[in-house]
Amino acid sequence: MPWLSRRRPAELASPPEPPRTPRAAAWWILPVVLLVGSTVAATMWWLLTGLPTAPPGQAGIARGEALRTALAAGAGVGAAVTLALSFRRQRHQEITTAHATHDATERRVTELYTKAAEQLGHDKAAVRLAGLYALERLAQDNPGHRQTIVNVICAYLRMPYTPPRSPGPQRSAPSTPGPWQVAAPADPDLAEGERQVRLTAQTILAEHLRDERPDQRASLPSQPRHWPGMRIDLTGATLIDLDLAEAHLAEAQFDGAIFTGDTSFNGAVFTGQAQFEGTTFTGDTWFFGATFTGGARFSRTTFTGEADFDGATFTLDAVFFRATFSGNARFSEATFTDHALFPEATFHGNAWFDEATFTEFARFDGATFTSDVVFDGVTVTDFTGSRMSRAEWTQIADHPDHVWPPGWHTVTCPDGSTGLARQESAAGEENGEDAATAPSIPPEEPAGTEEKPRE
Repeated sequence: MPWLSRRRPAELASPPEPPRTPRAAAWWILPVVLLVGSTVAATMWWLLTGLPTAPPGQAGIARGEALRTALAAGAGVGAAVTLALSFRRQRHQEITTAHATHDATERRVTELYTKAAEQLGHDKAAVRLAGLYALERLAQDNPGHRQTIVNVICAYLRMPYTPPRSPGPQRSAPSTPGPWQVAAPADPDLAEGERQVRLTAQTILAEHLRDERPDQRASLPSQPRHWPGMRIDLTGATLIDLDLAEAHLAEAQFDGAIFTGDTSFNGAVFTGQAQFEGTTFTGDTWFFGATFTGGARFSRTTFTGEADFDGATFTLDAVFFRATFSGNARFSEATFTDHALFPEATFHGNAWFDEATFTEFARFDGATFTSDVVFDGVTVTDFTGSRMSRAEWTQIADHPDHVWPPGWHTVTCPDGSTGLARQESAAGEENGEDAATAPSIPPEEPAGTEEKPRE
């Protein structure tokens, strides 16, 4: 298949030190000869000049002893040079052996990688499954090739795919086929086989991306089967009941992806950019307790079922521009450290923002709420049939960039908390109730005025 690369995987691990090209023998033979000769001559000169005047019969013996000592010194220097050359030769052999071993390992990895890639392109599901498991084992044994193999698995999941339809009542075909008739459906066994292959690919990614250590992850060793620092690109992929709970991702690209069935990112950690623009979730979606250290982009995303972001943390911008929540949307106890942008978002179901924290400005301009809405830190009553309960927000009242739904403004309550209140209008009549009976936040009383008990 054209999307499977036949090149050798990128090497992330450092190869052994390359052996140096041996120089010509003349560069070291001549210096060694000169060094040995100089040592002998210097030793002879030092011994002979230091000899006292000897009797005629003993002078020759003294010179002979000096010569033997000088030659022994020269031999010692030569032995030292020989030892150094032997060490250099041994070091060169060790480097050459390490390179040979590394090259053999790389050739073996390349052969396994190429064979697994060919198996993924096979028309039988069993062979494709074998290719996936071969890639998993290859990545587990060779950490330097894990990112490349993750890229291959993601590329397989990005291939065009239409999930098989659930069996239903079959309609009898007309006796005379017409031009409007579609082709007969594919072999159900083949469709189910491809579905199992894709589920296996998702399971492999989920198993090795999941980091089940406690919150103090940096102080604990990583689990053997965890592949840290992985980046995944599933742009435009069709995913089935994806479960990446507790996954730790350096970067995640899901733009235009279709999540069929239920999807779970509970407790997932996105240390880089998380892209979900134009994504469709056909079932329930959970981001409970997820952490977005980088930016989170959910623009034009469609949540068909329930969307649960309870307890999620958004360190940088959280963008839900024109996002559509067909079911209930839950952001209870969510933390928005940077901008929270929900312009032109549509909430068809109930929306909960109770006990959420907004450190920077929040924008809901153009947002549509058609059911109950609960905001933590903001009190909104009966906005187009919605209801928002009181809670504490961070830096709301004095922030000029907050944009709340039309007809609402921020007020300071007697207890010092900040909330939303309906502007004086006939808003209550729009919901079929008298404005006098519509609940609202009491206005802030002047300082020094005691609050009278209400009957």
